[in-house]
Amino acid sequence: MTAEALKGHLDGLLLAVLERGPAHGYALIEALRTSSGGTFDLPTGTVYPALRRLETAGLVASTWEKGDGRQRRTYELTGAGRRHLAQQRESWHQFSGAVTAVMDGGDITWRPST
Repeated sequence: MTAEALKGHLDGLLLAVLERGPAHGYALIEALRTSSGGTFDLPTGTVYPALRRLETAGLVASTWEKGDGRQRRTYELTGAGRRHLAQQRESWHQFSGAVTAVMDGGDITWRPST
């Protein structure tokens, strides 16, 4: 799936992955890929700007850690990020339920004219 198809959802997906615990960028990319069965195979050029945006908004915090002989920026949810994720989940469930209802033909009262 392309990054374009994820517009409007990437922030929520990153927050959901970070809910599991702090992670560096490549680990987040791998978690998105694994959790989605390979559907969300995103380039770093998509994920890192989103992480910076989330950090600027106060939804994630980052620290530099040294591991494997190199430094990595590790991201984690803030309290505001947890609250935002809860709101994102509620909105997503409402939206996806409505889309599913329409796509599955649920309770359609409109009839095409003949």
